[in-house]
Amino acid sequence: MADFLLLALAGGIGIAAVAGPLGSFVVWRRMAYFGDTLAHSALLGIALGFLFQINLNLAVVACCVLLSLILVALQRQHLVATDTLLGIMAHSSLSLGLVAIALLDDVRIDLMQYLFGDLLAIAPGDLIWIYGGGALVLLVTWRLWNQLLAITINEELAQVEGVNTLGVKLALMLLIATVIAVAMKLVGILLITSLLIIPAAAARRISSTPEQMALFASLLGVIAVVGGLCASWFWDTPAGPSVVVAALVEFLLLYAAPRGLSRA
Repeated sequence: MADFLLLALAGGIGIAAVAGPLGSFVVWRRMAYFGDTLAHSALLGIALGFLFQINLNLAVVACCVLLSLILVALQRQHLVATDTLLGIMAHSSLSLGLVAIALLDDVRIDLMQYLFGDLLAIAPGDLIWIYGGGALVLLVTWRLWNQLLAITINEELAQVEGVNTLGVKLALMLLIATVIAVAMKLVGILLITSLLIIPAAAARRISSTPEQMALFASLLGVIAVVGGLCASWFWDTPAGPSVVVAALVEFLLLYAAPRGLSRA
């Protein structure tokens, strides 16, 4: 049982550490709904992964990247407002995924595990994907940090200064897609955006620099994972939702604290 919990703890800490910096950009750029859209498309990626018998994590990343490219292309056409477009794509991709899974007669899929996560089911092999993919995400984020900050502060000015804004935005979408793929087993498709947003939003309250916010978001995410696992163990609650509730408690406590504690 100790090994059982240690695997869950190790997996959760790895995902929380990666989600912190990217979650900060999701909060800064007001991309919460975009994150939901990518997360919903993950179910379609899972269905395609089973259909073509490829690694599910790679299938999810590929599906999310394809959806991001389609979104960017449609945004440039200015056919409908971005929020409307995101709503259409989010619910359509989720529904397509559910329909595709229903048509896979020879495959039995536990939808609850993918929709709401099952952190306690993490296996040693999953840790390789989590920490390998997480290290790659952190490395790319570090290399693109200044450019990501530039397009977040002022995209037009960044373009004038020579930043490839479209390439950087696509890279950010790819990074978010990778985090969604590695975090599916933690909180599931329907709750994954909360792990990106809530710790970052809480960290904003006590941060004075972008780097501080990214670091504090990771630390708060780790604390939420530990707290959620403890709650799941003692009260027999679902692990993924428990982690999200723990993150919410952190957020409420920090924002209920006196304003003087805030450096944002």
